[in-house]
Order: sequence, then C-alpha cells, then structure tokens
Amino acid sequence: MTRFLVTGGAGFIGSNFVHHLIGATDATVTVLDSLTYAGSRESLDGLPDARLEFVHGDITDEALVDALVARHDVVVHFAAESHNDNSLSAPAPFLRTNLVGTFTLLEAVRRHGVRFHHISTDEVYGDLELDDPQRFTESTPYNPSSPYSSTKAGSDLLVRAWVRSFGVRATISNCSNNYGPYQHIEKFIPRQITNIIAGDRPKLYGEGLNVRDWIHVADHSSAVLAIIERGEIGETYLIGADGERSNREVLRLILRLMGHDESEYDLVTDRAGHDLRYAIDSTKLRDEIGWLPYFADFESGMARTIEWYRANEAWWRADKESVERKYALAGQ
Repeated sequence: MTRFLVTGGAGFIGSNFVHHLIGATDATVTVLDSLTYAGSRESLDGLPDARLEFVHGDITDEALVDALVARHDVVVHFAAESHNDNSLSAPAPFLRTNLVGTFTLLEAVRRHGVRFHHISTDEVYGDLELDDPQRFTESTPYNPSSPYSSTKAGSDLLVRAWVRSFGVRATISNCSNNYGPYQHIEKFIPRQITNIIAGDRPKLYGEGLNVRDWIHVADHSSAVLAIIERGEIGETYLIGADGERSNREVLRLILRLMGHDESEYDLVTDRAGHDLRYAIDSTKLRDEIGWLPYFADFESGMARTIEWYRANEAWWRADKESVERKYALAGQ
C-alpha cells in the first residue's frame, strides 16, 4: 500500500485527485492544506477515515513538511496560489507559496528520497494568438505574463534544478484549464453556472473571444496518476483534452444546457492582462504513457458539472454574495 502526501488536497483540483486516488488504488492519503478561501475541508467529505488523514498546515513550514514527507512514499504537489486577478492586486502570497513552498517541499523530498510530482499550468508558456494554429508542447519556451504564472514557471524550474543537481525523483505536468466539481465560484465556469441557478444573469468578460483549452478535472486526475505510475523521472508532460473553446462558446453552451436562451448574458469589463488563447498538445502523454481522456465530449462533461452544482448548492451558496460583491466593485 503506497502512502501519498497531497499538498493542496482540499482545493479544487487537489480534492478531485484525492477522490480519484482513493477510488482507483488502495493507497492511503494525507492531505496538507492551509485552507485559504479556495480550500474546503468539505471537498473531502465521504472519503474513508481509515485511508485519509487531513493536516491543516502551510507548505512553507519546514518542520511540519519534513515530518510529513518522512513518512510517505510519494508527494503530489497541488498547493498553489492560483488566481491571476489576485496575483495582480497582491503578488506577495504567490511568491511565498509557489516559490518558497515548492523549495521547502523539494528540500524535504531530497532529504528523505521520496518520489515527487509537481502540478503546474499551461500559463507558464504565455498565450497564443487567436488565429495561430500552434499549440503548447513540452519544448515551448516559457513566457509567463502575470505574478501567478511567473511564480509557477519559477517553481517548475526549481523542480528541474533539483532533479539535475541533487537527483530528486520528480516529474512535472502542465495542464490546461480545468472544470468540474468543487471548483470555487470565483472561476469562470462555476460563476456562470451559479449565477443562473441563483436567478442572476451570467457575465462575459470583454467580447468573450479569449480561448481556453478545457479539460474535466477527473481527466486531469487520471493523467497525473498515470504519470506517477509510468512517467519517466525528470520529464515534463502536458495534459490536455483537445477542448479549445472561446469564453463566449462556453457561456452559450451553459445557458443552453440550463434551459436558457444563449443570448441571456451581460458583457462586463475585461480582466486585466487577459491572455488571448491557450492550447495544449498532449501527444507525448498519450503516446508514451497511453493516457486518454474519458470526457472527450466537452458538452457531456459540462452537463455533468452543471448537475453537480445544482445538487450541491450548500457547498457554494455561502460564498456567492461576497464573490459577486467583489466582482461588482471591479465592474465585472
């Protein structure tokens, strides 16, 4: 039985990975999470107590991290400050968590010889023009455009350096935009879904032409586990499900699936520094590891996501008013 330490395991993607890991393996899991606004202990409800331990703590706490790493076989590092808009107004937490936190973990796995997998983002590559046929690959140069993406790029480089300099057994994955259960309602897709459920009109930034490459979070989870099990040490793998859609296309699909006219939305102020387009080429992951997405049909994945937010209103309702108040102050 493998012992996994999952940092940020109460967050959106991390909690989904923990659910997947416990469902797909016989592993025991320890979640280390500082429970910032984006983390929720309730996202782990229903998992067996005998196989899940929760530790409330910070990945920059060297003594705590060392003690936890010492009794685990694998560390999967999801913990990160991840909201681009927040990184523009308050960048300091992004440097502390994404850089110092990753360094603290790397030193601990180095001391104890523990396998390490680092979760990153396609935003480290910058953005692409809307009419550019190219997609990001593992050899695309880094070109981050915000405090968030630049600190994630820096954390990737730290991992690579610790592999080469100290022989740390690590892999990296850079994933496209995730959607699915347990995503905080400040994010684009759950914000629109919960607006409609609440009886409010959804919001489209700018003209809605910005393109993201969407992947259901369950597919991200299965890809990460496949990399841990079959990936080559020192390698980077890009995770994507060929889900390129403009924000306008996504919003119109949500409206249609929820029984509304596709024109029932408001245009609001565009986000500052809004990257134009992300697109992932996951050929290496598919060819070398044999991974394929389950939710290859974006519409079916979105329909299931909408049903989850309908069925779990108690999970998000308490935060809705404060989130919308913050966006209203920004004209969004």
